Amino acid sequence: MSKCATASRDLDEPLAGTAATARTWLLLEQPGPWGAKALTSSHLDPEIGRALEAAAEGTGVRIALIRRPGRHADSRSPALRRVYAAHTVPGNTWLRGHLTDRPRELLDLDFTALGAGDHGGFGTPHTGDPLALVCTNGKRDRCCALLGRPLAAELSASGEQGAWEVTHLGGHRFSPTLLVLPYGYAYGRSGQAAVKEILEGVRAGRVVTEGCRGSSAWDRPGQAAELAVRAATGEDAAGALSIVHTDGTASGWDVTVAHADGRRWRVTVARGTSLPPRPESCGAALAAPARMDVVAVRQVAYDSAQEIRATVTSE
Repeated sequence: MSKCATASRDLDEPLAGTAATARTWLLLEQPGPWGAKALTSSHLDPEIGRALEAAAEGTGVRIALIRRPGRHADSRSPALRRVYAAHTVPGNTWLRGHLTDRPRELLDLDFTALGAGDHGGFGTPHTGDPLALVCTNGKRDRCCALLGRPLAAELSASGEQGAWEVTHLGGHRFSPTLLVLPYGYAYGRSGQAAVKEILEGVRAGRVVTEGCRGSSAWDRPGQAAELAVRAATGEDAAGALSIVHTDGTASGWDVTVAHADGRRWRVTVARGTSLPPRPESCGAALAAPARMDVVAVRQVAYDSAQEIRATVTSE
């Protein structure tokens, strides 16, 4: 049986616009084995897992379990677990850490506020290495285990203190997949050398666009549009670009991307289809996944009232 990641790589399926969407991530340490739906099929109390899923629904918060790279045989849960909360929207990006011996206490969080970027004093600011979260859950897709676990182990062995395994980032066929916090950019088909470069960029406040799937802060058209503006302008500063408006069209979307210095771009993103058909997960039927095709990037000029006065095309 062919691996879905091999098929996607061989067909050169584009990565831009394929990241999971979440304004805020809530990550709970849970060693031991994970099932396909890890919040309710791991050593975490499934009652707590179900309650966390319900609390986060519709809030913009995405919950995942994390564990340190290595063997994951059945073992007792640790007395203290690491918890991270991260908000990824530019202008209010933060990453905070917390230790708990009672995962149930996370149910006391205001998930609506978390999704809106208000941490409410939860935890303390994270001052260590950026987090490199590698999807390794083979119960969801074997590519994540076969390709993700070796990458996570290599990063840990190389001294990356922020290396963690994570339960699910979506897009199995782009394995090994990676999410980097605090900025929230996702990557696919990642190797150790590439991840090292990505993490060095994060430490310097830069975004590496090679292999980037997009920022989880935006929907998928916005992810593709932001990366297209970065490619057109060479802008690599984290937090420099934001998605301020998206209009649906008959064939896709018109996305307005704003720079912190006031510049604006209108990006036309077409709704495409990846052909020929390929499996989106190992063992799945052949399908034609949706793709985000950037058709044009146009810089637009605004007056002080933010109204368009002129358009300069850069395609």
